[in-house]
Amino acid sequence: QLQWIMAAYTIAMTTILMGVGTLADRYGRKRIFTIGILAFGVTSLICGLADSAAVLIVARFLQGLSAAMMLICQIAILSNQFRDGRERGAAFAWWGIVFGAGLGFGPIVGGAILALASWQWVFLIHAVLAVMTLLLSQMGVQESRDPHATHLDIKGIATLSLAVLCLVLFVTQGPVLGFGSTAAMSIIGMSMLSFAGFVVAERTSRRPMLEFSIFRVRNVSGALLGSMGQNFSFWPFIIYLPIYFHVALGYDNVQTGLALLTYTLPTLFIPPLAERLAVRYRAGIVIPVGLSIIGMGFVLMRAGSQSAQPGWLLLSGAVLAGIGLGLTNTTTTNTITAAVSAERVGMASGADTSARMISLAFNIAVMGFILVEGIMAYLRHKLGIVEGAGLRLFAEKIAAGDVTVLEQHSALLPHIAIPAEAVNEALVAGFGWVMVYGAASAFLLAAISFFIFSPGRSVQRNPEMPQNT
Repeated sequence: QLQWIMAAYTIAMTTILMGVGTLADRYGRKRIFTIGILAFGVTSLICGLADSAAVLIVARFLQGLSAAMMLICQIAILSNQFRDGRERGAAFAWWGIVFGAGLGFGPIVGGAILALASWQWVFLIHAVLAVMTLLLSQMGVQESRDPHATHLDIKGIATLSLAVLCLVLFVTQGPVLGFGSTAAMSIIGMSMLSFAGFVVAERTSRRPMLEFSIFRVRNVSGALLGSMGQNFSFWPFIIYLPIYFHVALGYDNVQTGLALLTYTLPTLFIPPLAERLAVRYRAGIVIPVGLSIIGMGFVLMRAGSQSAQPGWLLLSGAVLAGIGLGLTNTTTTNTITAAVSAERVGMASGADTSARMISLAFNIAVMGFILVEGIMAYLRHKLGIVEGAGLRLFAEKIAAGDVTVLEQHSALLPHIAIPAEAVNEALVAGFGWVMVYGAASAFLLAAISFFIFSPGRSVQRNPEMPQNT
């Protein structure tokens, strides 16, 4: 049930991103944004008042749908309302600052709410924030839409939504079902068929939801790889990093929260600098450099995990990774939406956010798989434990930070003595492989992004699509 409470939000949000972008272009970005705010407030209220897990799961799914509406529309609104280069850069810099503030202080505020009140207030507080957001949006947001969007691409919306839904289900539920099971293979097969149907639908539509010609624009393709690069490294790792600080390093709750700030706070201060650098040196330089800095941060964290005094190297690596994210996060979004006409920014922001969310869902699962496999490999090598269901379950409990795992090991792995230090060492070993994966992914996508941007060549323009910048 806990897994579905977490997964329902991600599945819902990821599924409809491109569809929401199309609806916003057709019916108005402010209108869809307003509906999203209202829906998010109501669903947050339902989450806080839920009296059963089933109600909470359904409410979380609906909350994810409304969150997608807000996220897509806020990017499209900024892109349309601020078209001048400097104003646009400043707007996205402020967006990045607010984003970083939520990332840095959200977990601390959430922890304080849990300490002072109850878990219900973690959801109820969003209803209050929704009311404030609604009032501010009605005062400052201008309505905009695509005048050429005279009809909806129903086939495209349906096939892509089904394809993404099945893909995210496969990624999130694969470890539970077994990736090779009949159910899992049926789900991924349906996803592939739906993606094929989507391509056919878009090729034959007179007004497609996604114009494949945008991928011929170097700024779009290069920046999309930048968006994905963050979600192969920084973003999925933030799910697991608190476990490392708390269990592997022995930090208490306060120390863990402060340590996480080293990972997240740079994203609060770097975006304004990133936008200025993008204007001066071009996004084709800033985005690959940012991804490379994220990779360097993971290399430092990996080195720290193998050190006798890991703290300072780990925290230095966390700061470096945060700086890299600050350089890439808003720069990628600004670059993608600036590369298309003002009428199609909903489509562009949908493509950007879809790339982010799909790669994030995929890599949360991949990092979890690598962590468990790394722990199992260490236990097999260190203790000579043979493969078995008990070993996997034991490794999964270690990966989840279950501090009672040693008390349960006799039932999972009878007749095997497991010293306490072996559990800690196994967790560190597993995290070491996760850090290697994060570093390698960031460096690889930085290189591919740099190649696609081709800074030494002129930026290829899409002849079918007028440019904002």
